[in-house]
Amino acid sequence: MPGTCVIGLQWGDEAKGKLVDLLTDHFDIVVRYQGGANAGHTVVVGDETYKLHHIPSGILNPDVINVVGPGVVLNPPTILEEIDSLLARGIKVDSDNLMLSDRLHVVLPWHLEEDRLLNQQPVDGESIGTTLRGIGPCYRDKVGRTWAVRLGDLSRPDFADKIRSIVTSKQQLFDGLSGDIQLDAAQIYEEFQQYAQRLQPFVQDTTSYLLDAVEDQQRVLFEGAQGALLDIDHGTFPFVTSSNSSGVGVAAGSGVPPRWIQRVLGVCKAYSTRVGGGPFPTEQDNPIGQTIRDLGNEYGTTTGRPRRCGWFDAVAVRYARRLSGVDGLAVMMMDVMSQLPEIQICIGYQIDGQRLDVFPSHADDLRRIQPIYETIPGWQTDVTAARKMEDLPEGAHQYLQRVSELVGCPVDVVSVGPDRAQTIFTREFAHR
Repeated sequence: MPGTCVIGLQWGDEAKGKLVDLLTDHFDIVVRYQGGANAGHTVVVGDETYKLHHIPSGILNPDVINVVGPGVVLNPPTILEEIDSLLARGIKVDSDNLMLSDRLHVVLPWHLEEDRLLNQQPVDGESIGTTLRGIGPCYRDKVGRTWAVRLGDLSRPDFADKIRSIVTSKQQLFDGLSGDIQLDAAQIYEEFQQYAQRLQPFVQDTTSYLLDAVEDQQRVLFEGAQGALLDIDHGTFPFVTSSNSSGVGVAAGSGVPPRWIQRVLGVCKAYSTRVGGGPFPTEQDNPIGQTIRDLGNEYGTTTGRPRRCGWFDAVAVRYARRLSGVDGLAVMMMDVMSQLPEIQICIGYQIDGQRLDVFPSHADDLRRIQPIYETIPGWQTDVTAARKMEDLPEGAHQYLQRVSELVGCPVDVVSVGPDRAQTIFTREFAHR
């Protein structure tokens, strides 16, 4: 069977983009199937750094077809800026290697305004952590259906009427929330007509395309955005993203049934990070957390916000691994851990004096968690030049073995730096 998924097992920012870029040589097609411009995947190639938001990380391989599926919400100016930036750097981007689903939903100006207004009302005094890019409001309109706009709608003859109708309703909403927002239907229509003309060569029925591809035994790599703990249904609700960012969302977001998925590779850092509000049991809001942040350059690709940092949470990652059907781990950022004198791993939780070995479903319970830690001696050896497992010090081997035991999954990939070459595969990946 031809499908492999790369899924983040924490709260996003696990370096999935680097891994997808590395794996593309083994695949014919790379698919983004959920999320929007709130995702930021960074790929480092030599001295070049590429930051991708909408476009799959396979775009750096000229022989791979990149598909943005119907589960994604797309901001047209953002993807056009991304296309132009890649073209200016000599990267091939055309209708032969990039396809956008005509079914995916479009972020419009009112979504950005709604995001800004509604984010001023925190949940229990804590911000959900939106990137203010209109993602949540666009997904809200998608499930509400009445005000939804899909990419294929932009080229239909009734698009102007659709915009006028939605603007009339949205203006009433804004008048109730804030008197300083005015929507101009004619201006929005003209702006998005221009986007439609530029994007039209890329627009396809990607659902049929992918179904044909897997039936023809083409090799497909599914690239997840955000992380499994941000899943709208199974994450730390309400401090989550607006889509199914765990492995359970792959089929719905791409249109490819689960029977075509052969392998699921789960990506996690050797520590934990989180952006925005929400419970974070192993957070280190102290000099240790700041040290990890500085060593790992933990600032958001999309927002630039400093990420909250803490120790590896094996309970959370084990839950995310089971939820996503992961059969192999990729442990990233081992070079950051290499500089610490000792390392802690959360092996269990305590709540109200009771031991808990499962991930709670309610955010309030997670806030009351007391992590149970196991301390592992650091190895304090530079590992950035390691290119095979034998190059790693014994302490790093012990750490990886313990992570594997606690999460319940073998470690297939170890990353020791941001560059492509700074990656160790513990078993041959070749797609069979």
